[in-house]
Amino acid sequence: MNASGRVSMADVAGRAGVSGQTVSRVVNGSPRVDPGTRSRVEAAMAELGYRPHRAARALRTGRTQTLGLVVSTLASVGNSRMLQAVADAASSRGYALTVVTLGSDGAPTPAPLAAGPGASGGASGRTAPVAEAFERLAEQGVDGAIVLNEATARVRGADVRAAGLRLVVVDSPRDDRFGVVETDHAGGAESAVRHLLDLGHLTVHHLAGPSGSFAAAERERGWRAALDAAGAPVPDLARGDWTSASGHGAASTLLAAHATAVFAANDQMALGLLRGIAEAGRAVPGDVSVVGFDDVADAADYRPPLTTVHQDFDALGARAVAALVDGIEAGAPAAFDTVPTRLIVRESTGPRR
Repeated sequence: MNASGRVSMADVAGRAGVSGQTVSRVVNGSPRVDPGTRSRVEAAMAELGYRPHRAARALRTGRTQTLGLVVSTLASVGNSRMLQAVADAASSRGYALTVVTLGSDGAPTPAPLAAGPGASGGASGRTAPVAEAFERLAEQGVDGAIVLNEATARVRGADVRAAGLRLVVVDSPRDDRFGVVETDHAGGAESAVRHLLDLGHLTVHHLAGPSGSFAAAERERGWRAALDAAGAPVPDLARGDWTSASGHGAASTLLAAHATAVFAANDQMALGLLRGIAEAGRAVPGDVSVVGFDDVADAADYRPPLTTVHQDFDALGARAVAALVDGIEAGAPAAFDTVPTRLIVRESTGPRR
């Protein structure tokens, strides 16, 4: 242990019975280490509580072991779940996370959130084009960045190469400028609609997410495809903004359209819809069956428990981080990856009466 009280590589080397150079190779992920020796060094590091000096490692490797995350807002449940999933996956790979949120005009806003060893975070909040978010992350020395959900639409229209960052975007059309990881939104929506049609409903109404959202557009596409495949009428959709308030506000419109089955584009809107239907004196699923999307932690505790499409946020975050880190560390080409969904049937859906 040195004068500052920090465990050094020499301490680890002495405990493991190897050279300091071997410890350095283990720390830097070199393949030129025997697996048994690597295990012995890692055990010594854990026993002594050794943490690599991030600044020194950055000088040696040219990498800071820090990833950026660009997100439009953290107010939605889906985005906050994705932040946690990305933070967990980044930490497991030894990377810190710096978060930048974008305002409604695409400008970076303060986001003092971070995760992982030695994490830092935040942005100054000065009004600027979306490209400045990447410039700011590049100035902070991040090794690459992940872009989430609604923010991807702004990224597709920006000069993302100007900052020189390797990017992976979550939920976006394929683009050769960056890697893409997406949920199978359309497939999940189709399974929800087929479930309702199989229950005898003549058609399925849709409470859609905001226009401009890739996820919302894909879920709408799946809804239309399932109705078309069944030869069922395609009713006018209602549109919300992912919030339960917008779902509550859409209830009167959907009831006025005599909807017996509704597929809501996320669970939060489904929650508001359930309340609006109950306030109108109607029953779920007796009068109206409702399906959501996401399978949030509380979905089974809604009244009634919500039938919904399960979106695997943990897998989505892990695959996004893996695609980015593999590109950073091994030069892997930009990848396209789709995470499957599955329908979770609970008590909010039933036969048409």
